[in-house]
Amino acid sequence: MPIRPTKDQLAAAQDKTIPDVLKPGLDVLFCGINPGLYSGALGLHFARPGNRFWPALHAGGFTPRLLDPSEQRELLDLGLGITNVVARTTARADELTGDELRAGGKRLVETVLEFNPRWLAILGITAYRTAFGEKHAGVGRQSRKIGETGVWVLPNPSGLNAHWTPAGLAAEFAALRAQLVT
Repeated sequence: MPIRPTKDQLAAAQDKTIPDVLKPGLDVLFCGINPGLYSGALGLHFARPGNRFWPALHAGGFTPRLLDPSEQRELLDLGLGITNVVARTTARADELTGDELRAGGKRLVETVLEFNPRWLAILGITAYRTAFGEKHAGVGRQSRKIGETGVWVLPNPSGLNAHWTPAGLAAEFAALRAQLVT
């Protein structure tokens, strides 16, 4: 388990980036809004202990066991990857501008067209709406496709998104997982 970053390490992580966990032909490319400072300090996606991405991924049937963020590269062997709409780290997602999110949406389209996953799963409805200009989009399967890639919106797994319970997150992840076996 990674060591908890210090206050100075968190401050130094502002505006850093974390490499994507990515290869061609994945089943699902999970896309966060942007990495937080905790993730930036450790160089790992969804690293903050209160983030519910890893538990939801497991509970939704994507992983055979609960993975630690330090095991993120193991996702590739499961046909899964991770990227972000905006690459730079911030303390909170609301520090991002609409222009950054829209530019990130364009970059994300390029990434998807290059790597061709079966599904792009964006983790955060507000970020998706802004990045893709879809004001009324909801959680779940979207009508939009990027090349041959389907687009799915999942709830933001941040612990700050208390509206979604762990069971609710798991159910949404499982709904996407069910698409892989049909």
